[in-house]
Amino acid sequence: MSSATEHWRKTRNLTITHLVIWFFFAFVIHWFAHDLSEVRFFGWPLGYYMAAQGSLIVFVVQLFLFSRQQHAIDVKYGVHEDED
Repeated sequence: MSSATEHWRKTRNLTITHLVIWFFFAFVIHWFAHDLSEVRFFGWPLGYYMAAQGSLIVFVVQLFLFSRQQHAIDVKYGVHEDED
């Protein structure tokens, strides 16, 4: 398998993984917010916390992780941009 094909395969898999995580925290958590409200997190109902803060925190962390993971893939296959 060529280097370009392998690079694209790893990039595609990383993107799909992050999209699944994004979908879970953007939609699935909120679909079950009412049920999650029975659980308390730092004194707040978990459904409210995930809707107000939790999902946003996950999105920001996910953004940084995706960037680092994609950069590692790019470096491994020699297609990274020079850092000046």
